[in-house]
Amino acid sequence: ARARLDFALAAMGARAVPAGEGAAYVFGAAAGHAWPGEPQPEERRARFAEALTEIMGHYGRRPAAEVAGLLHGIGIRALARVRGAAGRTPAALGAGLTAADVVAEAREFSYARYFGMEEHRLRHRRFDGGMSETIDRAVFTSGDAITVLPFDPRAGTVLLIEQFRSGPWARRDPHPWCLETVAGRCDVTEPPEATARREAREEAGLELGRIERIADFYPSPGIVGEHITAFVAEADLGGAGGVHGLAEEQEDIRALVLPLAAAVAAVETGEINTSPLMISLLWLARHEARLRAAWS
Repeated sequence: ARARLDFALAAMGARAVPAGEGAAYVFGAAAGHAWPGEPQPEERRARFAEALTEIMGHYGRRPAAEVAGLLHGIGIRALARVRGAAGRTPAALGAGLTAADVVAEAREFSYARYFGMEEHRLRHRRFDGGMSETIDRAVFTSGDAITVLPFDPRAGTVLLIEQFRSGPWARRDPHPWCLETVAGRCDVTEPPEATARREAREEAGLELGRIERIADFYPSPGIVGEHITAFVAEADLGGAGGVHGLAEEQEDIRALVLPLAAAVAAVETGEINTSPLMISLLWLARHEARLRAAWS
């Protein structure tokens, strides 16, 4: 038990100092591993518990100093698990099965850096009422994310971004630069809408106006734990464009403005092949008249 405690605290940036016949653990001000606190203490406790579970999943597999370097990604994933557990997805069409119909037998944190990989061993309720055999499932855990499609209701234009993507590159796609929406990881404890506004400043140099949620969805639920909240937002795109991104994140992002009709046409030709942007454009094409009337 003492060894596990030493590992957990060292991974979170604490050091042991003598205190009488025992020791005390001290967190230095420069440790840099504190996560911003929420106003709701119960959410903060839940997020800490999720983070600690993943930290201890590396016990005996990695040194504490190495795990300390993973805390940023661990915090992102912990936040996603807490928000996921609090989700209230409508279930009018489903069979009524819930997380209570799953029996978790084992979980292994087989890979972790900024993103992670979990190996799950579980059984679940079948549609015939019985239980499945034990199955193994690997899940790529990236945390939650937002996307936001800037829309100029007066000009009828949208802003897209273009950047290199390692997924198409790994698939040997000859065009690994993708057209996308502004997007970002929910890596601090702020509402998704606030994340959308921050990412619009970082990736496109935009200040957003009114904003509307499009949908919440899992882009590839069979293998990826990522959950996306998509928005469309009012923006003045008259002088928008250029190259943006954070140097510390090696971002090289080109912003371009075009008529909504031209963007939708690019979905039909296949030039736009990223699902969050496709979803956002097709949704906006359906709701364009309403938003132009409300936001103009």
